[in-house]
Amino acid sequence: MNPSLTNTICAIATAPGGAIGVVRMSGPEAIPIACRICKNIKATTPSRKAILSPILSSDTEGGEQYLDEAVVTLFRAPHSYTGEDCVEFSCHGSSYILNKLLELLIREGARMARPGEYTQRAFLNGKMDLSQAEAVADLIESRNKATHQLAISQLRGGISNELSRLREQLLHLTSLLELELDFSDHEDLEFADRGELLILAKNIDSHLNKLVRSFETGRALKQGIPVAIAGKTNVGKSTLLNHLLKDERAIVSDVHGTTRDTIEDVMEIHGVQFRFIDTAGFRQTTDAVEQIGIQRSLDAIEKARIVLWIIDQEPASEDIKEILQATKDKRLIIIQNKIDKNIDIRFPLPDLREHPRCTYIKIAAKHDRHIDQLEEAIYEAADLNTFSEQDIVVTNVRHYEAFIKAEECIQRVLKGMDERLSGDLLAEELRMTLNYLGEITGGAITPDEVLGNIFKNFCVGK
Repeated sequence: MNPSLTNTICAIATAPGGAIGVVRMSGPEAIPIACRICKNIKATTPSRKAILSPILSSDTEGGEQYLDEAVVTLFRAPHSYTGEDCVEFSCHGSSYILNKLLELLIREGARMARPGEYTQRAFLNGKMDLSQAEAVADLIESRNKATHQLAISQLRGGISNELSRLREQLLHLTSLLELELDFSDHEDLEFADRGELLILAKNIDSHLNKLVRSFETGRALKQGIPVAIAGKTNVGKSTLLNHLLKDERAIVSDVHGTTRDTIEDVMEIHGVQFRFIDTAGFRQTTDAVEQIGIQRSLDAIEKARIVLWIIDQEPASEDIKEILQATKDKRLIIIQNKIDKNIDIRFPLPDLREHPRCTYIKIAAKHDRHIDQLEEAIYEAADLNTFSEQDIVVTNVRHYEAFIKAEECIQRVLKGMDERLSGDLLAEELRMTLNYLGEITGGAITPDEVLGNIFKNFCVGK
């Protein structure tokens, strides 16, 4: 047993300032300690039943002192969050009461929990794997519907289940090759059908590639999908940012070149967080500071997933070429602003027909006209519909790096099969793939497991 699991730990589990405060205790002495300090808690008290009980502590003269009346719930192992005996005290939210209760628990033999120790114990006790443990932190930090759904999916075993399926296929591949190697002296026996191996390896490579590609969307959802607001000076970029955010975030002025640096802020559209970056306007200038701002605008566009390019008059052909060059790999929304001034611009713009992903919309940012339509266009441009609720979206950098390494191994397997490499070399790459995937959940493939899989699936004696 892990030495740290022999301790009983305690901690306040709720944020300060509320009417109710919860103190958690977990470990082998959790229930005996609760029995000693709670008048109505006994060793025979049933699990998962809320009991109202006074909490008593000993005073300096050996008598009992009433601390609080709390709702106390016992969770006996293994049916608890940590997999250990746990006790939860729901007290009044006074910081004095909560801290005195902690002092009492420590005096009775518990110790303060370290950051994340409850979830660490849940992992060590097999209540969740590493990916699910990481999802707990993501769930706590989720700030909108999209990040909440991603964290819930992972906590419920979304990535774990996907890895389990991949692991089963990889184990089957490895077992076929290991079996062939074990009986290599028998030339008349061929256990590894290379055609079947190729199909399985291609299928695994396809799954891994999809998971790797999902990281771009996952990271954008977690950090906020980056949207750059670009265009020439004085076309209304800062006005649009303020109206989207419903806040005077950027300075609005008729003076050209007011915005010298990028300005960022976030908002939600349909539960998805978008990170808007107002950029310096493009124009020919000798001002050194403004030139730096324009370069930062180009950098912001490069990093953006969506670009809102604002115009307020018919653009010249060289302007269109500039737009096309800067946004050729982005989702582009051309916005005609100031439609209240009755400026007629022909849509779609000539030469931008060759842009693969371009949308057009007309607004009057100053008067809030068609801003709601623009928000819908921005949400559609995020292209989130390509992922269904059942799809696994990778959001964790550690998982992403492991998937990349695993995919590289599988691609070497495919290349090795094309070059007709020996089974031992292919088996080694497959084992490395399994190890990289095992890093995500904290599991590892043992030789005994490969051997067990061989004898489970094949009847060698026949």
